[in-house]
Parts: sequence; structure tokens; C-alpha cells
Amino acid sequence: MIQIEDMQLAAALLREPSLSAAARSLDVTPPALSMRLRKLEVTLGLSLATRTARRLSLTAEGERFAREAAALLGQIEGLRESMQRDDRRLTGTLRIAAPFGYGRQYVAPMLARFARLHPGLRIQFDLRETPWPDRHDADAIIHIGAVRDSSWVARTLSTNERWLCASPEYLRARGRPRVPRDVMVGHDCIVIRENDEDVTLWHVRRAAKPKAQQRRTGARETLRIAPAFVTNDGSVARHWAEQGMGLVLRSEWDAADAIARGSLVRVLKDWEFDSAPVVLLVPTRKGRTARVQALIEFLEESFGS
Repeated sequence: MIQIEDMQLAAALLREPSLSAAARSLDVTPPALSMRLRKLEVTLGLSLATRTARRLSLTAEGERFAREAAALLGQIEGLRESMQRDDRRLTGTLRIAAPFGYGRQYVAPMLARFARLHPGLRIQFDLRETPWPDRHDADAIIHIGAVRDSSWVARTLSTNERWLCASPEYLRARGRPRVPRDVMVGHDCIVIRENDEDVTLWHVRRAAKPKAQQRRTGARETLRIAPAFVTNDGSVARHWAEQGMGLVLRSEWDAADAIARGSLVRVLKDWEFDSAPVVLLVPTRKGRTARVQALIEFLEESFGS
């Protein structure tokens, strides 16, 4: 007979990157987890995982069992929550993922406030280079930029322009671009490799005039950049720009403080680059827990204010 512990084991193997990580999440030792897995395979009469000296990976049957087990566990948790007398009292684990820089600077403080409102919750916050719901190990994801096709529901929390910036020293030495095409001649560009985007392709158009803020004007231009410097960390890219190494196209949320300090200057203010909105990704409403719903409402209120 399949026990709830068996379903928790399978769900952990699907969620975590390794057997040892799955064991830690269940607060058991790897040998104990392996033994439980072998017993489950005997019970089912199926091979759920393949094992090598370095790793353990789920078979097709194991992945199917793990996904269905995770769904059942979610339903059980939802039933328990629905039976609580005080619906405001949330318990259990809430798993959130966000990009490194934005998550550290903005999301973490918000989650601290959320945790104080719900002391019964256990918050698990993961910072990643590309937090996307393809590993099935998060209840909610903060994403910066355009959303690819996804079965998850996307909610825009905040607008976020991208600004082209450089240090005052760099602009004194190399000159200030007047039109987008100037960027491609006589300038060093710093690019950030993120979200599987083509980071050498920049799209820009002339900004709307003040009396027509609701519509954009001008033809869209495409710039193919030959980067002088490439990094997968936005903070590194901004720091390089502040050190006078080149022009950087950076999110408003990250560049605004540096511009206020004077270590960066925004150039081409009359032009708009593709924006990168702050988006909350959550599962479809079906099977959504009270924890996730409470987080949605809290973040929308926090960003709205």
C-alpha cells in the first residue's frame, strides 16, 4: 500500500536536483531515502529511478508517479487548509524563486514582512539566474522581462524600463551617443546574458511626446551589438559601467540609485528600449493553495503602494 511518505519521497526527487538534496528536504539520510525508494519500487513493481555512481534520475514511470504524487499532496494540503477554522492562519511551506539581484534587493524584504503577517508559514526563498517554472519546485516565481509560453498565470506587478547608461568619465572620454546608431560606432557595450534572450539584439524607438504618453511614436529600430564585455550578473555589469568600461542597458530598478548618486548617467533619454516588467508567475487557479493566494494578494498590494 502506498503511504503518504512514499508520495513525499517521489515529489522530493522530482523537485530537488540530487538524492542528497531530496534527503535533506525530507530530513532523512540518503541511505534511508534510498532504502525507502527500493521498497516503493518493489510495492509498485516498477523501476522509478536509475542510479549511477554520481547521480540518481527518475525514469519515465518514476517522473509520472512523482508528478501525480505531488498533485495529490497539493490536494491533501488544500483540504487541510480548507478545514481550518481560522482561514487567516496559514501554515506549511511556501516556496518562492526570484532572480539574484532583484530578489535580494526587493523581494527578500517583502517576504520578511509577509512572514511576520503569517508566523505559521515556513518560507523557502531561492535566488537563481533564470527562475522559470520548468523544474516544478516553486509555488510562485518572480520573473523580470517578457514571459515565454507557460501554463502558469502571469501577473504584472510593476513596470520596469530599461535605460542605457554610462559613467561620466566614460562619456567624457568617448562622447555621448545622440541617436541609437551611435552606439554601434566608437563605443564599448556591456551586455548581460539572462533569460535565454539574444542579448546582442537591442530594440529601440523614439519615446512618446508628453501630450501623447499613452501611445508610442516613431519606427522601431534594431541594433545588433558587438559586446566588449559579457556577464551573467547584472550587478557586475552595472559595476563595470560605473568603472567606465562601457555603455550598459540596465533595468530601471537597478540603475536608478547609481544615477541618483552620479556614478552613472542615462543617455538617449528620448528613446525607449524594450521594457522588462516585473511579473509574478503562479500556477493556475485549480489546486492553488491558500498560501499562494495570500502571497498574490500581498505582493499586488505591496507593489501597488
